[in-house]
Amino acid sequence: MATLDVNPAATAGSLPPGPTTSRVVQTFLYTVARSTFYANLQRRYGDTFTMRITGGRNVVAVTRPEHIREVFTGPSDVFHASDANKILLSVAGENSLLLLDGDPHLRARKQLMPAFNGAALRGYGDMMTELAVAEVASWPIGTTFPVHRRLAAVTLEVILKVVFGMVDGARLTQLRDLIAKISNVGPLTFLGWAYPNLERYWPWKRNRENLLAADRLLYAEIAERRAATDLSGRGDVLSRLIDSDETEVSDVELRDHMITLLIAGHDTTSTALAWTFHELARRPDVQRAAQHAADSGDEEYLLGVHKEVMRLRPVVQNVGRRLQRDADVAGYQLPAGTIVAPIISEVHRNPGVHDDPEEFRPERFVGRNPAASTWIPFGGGVHRCIGAGFSLQESAVVLGEALRRYDIHVTRPAPERPTSRHVTQIPAKGSLIVVTPRRPR
Repeated sequence: MATLDVNPAATAGSLPPGPTTSRVVQTFLYTVARSTFYANLQRRYGDTFTMRITGGRNVVAVTRPEHIREVFTGPSDVFHASDANKILLSVAGENSLLLLDGDPHLRARKQLMPAFNGAALRGYGDMMTELAVAEVASWPIGTTFPVHRRLAAVTLEVILKVVFGMVDGARLTQLRDLIAKISNVGPLTFLGWAYPNLERYWPWKRNRENLLAADRLLYAEIAERRAATDLSGRGDVLSRLIDSDETEVSDVELRDHMITLLIAGHDTTSTALAWTFHELARRPDVQRAAQHAADSGDEEYLLGVHKEVMRLRPVVQNVGRRLQRDADVAGYQLPAGTIVAPIISEVHRNPGVHDDPEEFRPERFVGRNPAASTWIPFGGGVHRCIGAGFSLQESAVVLGEALRRYDIHVTRPAPERPTSRHVTQIPAKGSLIVVTPRRPR
């Protein structure tokens, strides 16, 4: 890693201390080795530090729960998520929840919320189970395979069929393939999302063509659904939005909501599940306890295992808010334009927050809920992921079906290292596992 020298002027100014290496170097490390970069910076500069990124952006990282709470509970007209997420604009669209603040964000959230409340989630259970059973039953027996790829397929299928109510056919087949290609981009392609001029060149041109092709399919689905006469009897998100009596949602808004849920919703869930299978395969005692929980219908313990994995291996390393005016954060008077970034990976491993943080203890999450600023894989505040409950329910279903059927093994004891894929950290080898039929115990 490049040498990170202290900037003496940083401690005297309004920004916390941080490395003085070039913005290009810091951007590279921020993009391709985020978790290691953050850990190294925290060790050197403390719990609050500044990274300087290309485009003149200054990112102030906060890692203490009380400072994260300041960000999540701060005035929404000061702490904007949209500006911090602008790299996603060319894909998610300007109506995406990720790119809205203030009243437009609340309006969009109100549109989507009925499809993700408790009653709606209960209605999705049977279809989730049906899709999970079909996927898990197809896993190869006794052969090493990357489970991440299989989990990405089933979580995408859940979004397409459960959330959007799509049926088998040519459109679904094409969209399934295109979304997989759009989601599976490395750091270089992802960085190109911030620079539209690169879309004239490969590989960014190919990614743009895939997105435009997906858009055509989504708009065709929207048009067909608007013409349907049975929307009131359908329970999927798309039908609910079109049939809503409260607000009229345009085709462009529908497209942006759909692509956001398709890309963000399935990819983060499948990656968190891949890490969970990876950890279960390496921890026979925990796996046996999880199998017992699956057999007895103890969803709380299954989710305890999953949440502990999300604590130790967060899929997304940080969230961000851009200050619209000067603000006090973590004891610093930060200037307008600064991006303040709660660092998920660092607060999750803070020994002052979690006892023995390097120990794998699902019991941390059984019968108790962590504070909103100490376990934040879904972000926090008014921008907390709207699909958090959906993701956890889906994960419990997939884990339960797999654990009731299989014993899960790894061929090598060493854990897989994480590697960057757009904003996520995925298992470098795809979470290689071997499954065999459950043995009686």
